[in-house]
Amino acid sequence: MKAFMDCVREAASKSVWSRGVELTREDAVHGISEHETDVTLQVTARGGMVTHTQILYLDDLEWECDCRSTDDPCEHVTAACISLNQARKSGERLPTTREPMGTIHYRLRRGTPNLSLEREIVHSRGVHHLESTLDAVASGRIPGPKFVATQADLAVERALGTRRRGEMPPGLLPGLFAALEDCPDITLDGIPIGVSSEPLLPQCQLVNAPGGFRLILSRTPDIKEILGDVVVLCGESLRLRGDLHLNGREIQELIRGRFFSHAQVAELVTEVLPELRQRIQVEVEADTLPETSTAELPRITVEVERRGDALSVLPLLVYGDPPIARVDGEHLVHIRGHIPMRDKRAESLRISHLRSALGLTPGYRVDFRQGQAVEFAARLARWKGELKGDGHLAFYRVADLQPDLEIEGDRIRLAFRSSHESAGAGDGAEDTVLADLAGATRAGEADDTERVAATSDVLRAWHQGDSLVPLQGGGFAALPDDWLERFGDRISDLLEAQPEEGPLPTSAMPDLFRLCEDLDHPPPASFERLRPLLEDFEGIPRATLPGDFIGTLRSYQVRGVDWLVLLRELELGALLADDMGLGKTIQALCAMSGPSLVVCPTSVLFNWAEEMQRFRPGLSFSLYHGPGRELDANAEVTLTSYAILRLDIDRLSEQTWQTVVLDEAQNIKNSNSQVARAAYRLKAKFRVALTGTPVENRLEELWSQFHFLNPGLLGGRTHFRNRYARPIAEGDPSSAAHLRERIRPFLMRRKKQEVAPELPPLTEVVLHCELNDDERAVYDAVRAATVEQVVAKLTSGGNVLAALEALLRLRQAACHVSLVPGQQAAGSSKLELLLTRLEQATADGHKALVFSQWTSLLDLVEPHLNEAEIPFVRLDGSTTNRGGVVNEFQSEDGPPVMLVSLKAGGTGLNLTAADHVFLLDPWWNPAVEDQAAGRTHRIGQTRPVVVHRLVARNTVEEGILELHARKRALSEVAVGSTDEAQGLTREDLLALLR
Repeated sequence: MKAFMDCVREAASKSVWSRGVELTREDAVHGISEHETDVTLQVTARGGMVTHTQILYLDDLEWECDCRSTDDPCEHVTAACISLNQARKSGERLPTTREPMGTIHYRLRRGTPNLSLEREIVHSRGVHHLESTLDAVASGRIPGPKFVATQADLAVERALGTRRRGEMPPGLLPGLFAALEDCPDITLDGIPIGVSSEPLLPQCQLVNAPGGFRLILSRTPDIKEILGDVVVLCGESLRLRGDLHLNGREIQELIRGRFFSHAQVAELVTEVLPELRQRIQVEVEADTLPETSTAELPRITVEVERRGDALSVLPLLVYGDPPIARVDGEHLVHIRGHIPMRDKRAESLRISHLRSALGLTPGYRVDFRQGQAVEFAARLARWKGELKGDGHLAFYRVADLQPDLEIEGDRIRLAFRSSHESAGAGDGAEDTVLADLAGATRAGEADDTERVAATSDVLRAWHQGDSLVPLQGGGFAALPDDWLERFGDRISDLLEAQPEEGPLPTSAMPDLFRLCEDLDHPPPASFERLRPLLEDFEGIPRATLPGDFIGTLRSYQVRGVDWLVLLRELELGALLADDMGLGKTIQALCAMSGPSLVVCPTSVLFNWAEEMQRFRPGLSFSLYHGPGRELDANAEVTLTSYAILRLDIDRLSEQTWQTVVLDEAQNIKNSNSQVARAAYRLKAKFRVALTGTPVENRLEELWSQFHFLNPGLLGGRTHFRNRYARPIAEGDPSSAAHLRERIRPFLMRRKKQEVAPELPPLTEVVLHCELNDDERAVYDAVRAATVEQVVAKLTSGGNVLAALEALLRLRQAACHVSLVPGQQAAGSSKLELLLTRLEQATADGHKALVFSQWTSLLDLVEPHLNEAEIPFVRLDGSTTNRGGVVNEFQSEDGPPVMLVSLKAGGTGLNLTAADHVFLLDPWWNPAVEDQAAGRTHRIGQTRPVVVHRLVARNTVEEGILELHARKRALSEVAVGSTDEAQGLTREDLLALLR
């Protein structure tokens, strides 16, 4: 010992020796162990926070210290040498400190889901639980015993970071385990345990499974328990799961077991296993896994078959002959036998050749139709690769089709024929190939002189823009495009209207006449009776008015009666679409004969009764209405409503009526509605529809009315949509003109300015009002709460109901705050403007109608009229004595104002006492507003009429006015001369909301 002491004393500098003496006096040195060749001691400074270990080799006069000092020996070796020397002199083998120092222990516990950690200082007086840093205890900032902290203890604290205790997140564990690995005092739920930082990597096993194979991520054999997300117990040591280089989805799949069917075995063997082996160990225990081979090369096969008039082609990239596997996209599908190892370079060359020669991609089926099929069949004939099937041999050209049209009386027959000889689709070599194909196909067939194409196939192909059509005897022929361009539309319409057996319906005879004119073919003799209908109604014979008729008809009304009577005699339906107020009812009454049924809105039932008593008192009639209704067999006219028609159609359809009149026929505009289907079931020789608005939103509404009047004239609903509605919506003027031409014989529409020049002028005025601050705040709040979300849903194809609800709330907020749920206000800017104008009008001796679609808004108007002492009457759906209210208003000394709900007052009223009309809330269907204005601007009115639309600025109401112009064009496209149309579409709703 003396020799070692002298060696250290001589090697140490004075300052190092002095610091060593000072550490000895601070009782900082304690012995750890003694062996034959060395002695291990520790020097602790700063209250136990810094501990260094020294190993002294006494015989070899060598030493080690784990500090990083550049001094050799360092102060820690010097202190250890001095303390060991003093202990030996005192008879002790190792030095000890005067006060025993505590040591750091680590208590791990199983948690949910991860491990938790507690640190303790174990000393002679007990256990101190660490809830702070070691430095805080060592420096005295936190009360606690003296302790010895090793470098491993300090490493643990660094690994914990700001966390002191509790559950350990998985991301913290790798660094923590690396530090704990050198700590001796660790327990798991009270049982001593070791910690290893070496990651544990599981292995993957491939095993047999029913129907295929399964890859399973298995544990290593010595795993006793899985603790949390990343910790496992192996033997007596905790370890972390190793990095599998797999993502979370892959790990979960492999834990559950990833299944591969027998059909996926090629993908498993050639792709999955080689790639997985680069990341983890894989053991194959499946004894049915097919063997692999490198002997096969990829090749292309092309499967061809005929599917109707299409040539279906499926190219495949396969291995083996016959194929043992095929390539689908990026995967290899095993078919039979061994599995070929893929040669992706050779695959790429085969695919490139296929694309350049045929423009195809392996695995993707392509169907070629008509001319494309014929052309592709020729390319297949030049293809040097393998073909499976002979479907392409049916696709060759023959001579062009020729039409064969026969008109026999009231029936037409059309056929399309082709001569037998083939005709090439190209030049030179391609013609030869096609001719060879045709000859190969016809080998063994009878030598027919001609072949026929189905007429429906020809017309369908022409409408679809195809150039060829298949023939019933084989091959394809070109369409007679020029002939079809001249006559195809008319013939399509006639064939659509013509029943399988029997003649064309009488309503289709005008179309047949026009076709005969185009073909320079004499029309059928039965057409002569209809000729006036095609000559602008010139030459229509003058009708004899009923003997009981009382009154005088205007000239245009006489013309209307003549037209109706002619159609009645021909048993054809008539759509009388005169403007409101021009006397459609009286014209219909003059044309009615025999047992007749009149269907109208409930609100105008009694108007019809009054009109019959006034103009045709000789007609006996009965009301078929109310709970005790009964049909009167002796009545010449039966009056009923649309609601009763829908309920009692079984009863009403039992009788064959001479005449059926639908008043306000827009009630059957929806052909799917129950009331429309009921109307179609009525039996009548003469059918009349009366309406001032034959089209409101969609052209299909016109089809529905004509389907009642003249079934078959416009074909089926799908035919009408494809033939007219869709092309017209896309702006095709020829389709619009052709539709007007076809329905013109059966539709009569006169406008007020055309036939009643004596009517005073009608002026339309837009009265703008500005919302006050409170109204604007409510309007903007409603908009902010609904519009953005509704527009987003509507743009992505959502239901329009939410958009309509949002529009309703915005329109109500623009009229009166109190209409918005949860809001109250004494008045509104719009009502103030209304009262100002009403006071001016009544003061000048005018009478006014005030319309709103909401009775709740009319309720808000009433107090203002009472306060202004303006007398008024009211007509809405709850009014029981409609006639009395109307008569009171119409009387010379009656009140100057009538409040009217738009629904109750839009039809069947004559209110010519008024010459001012106020529309409080603009509706997006202008026809409804026009009907309201028509209550006063009609025959009998002697004063100019002014229609006031009250519109709030910077609201959705301004957008509704812009919509009016587009919707009026919709009606004109069929019954007027305009060539553009647009209904209320999703785009309209978006435009109003944005």
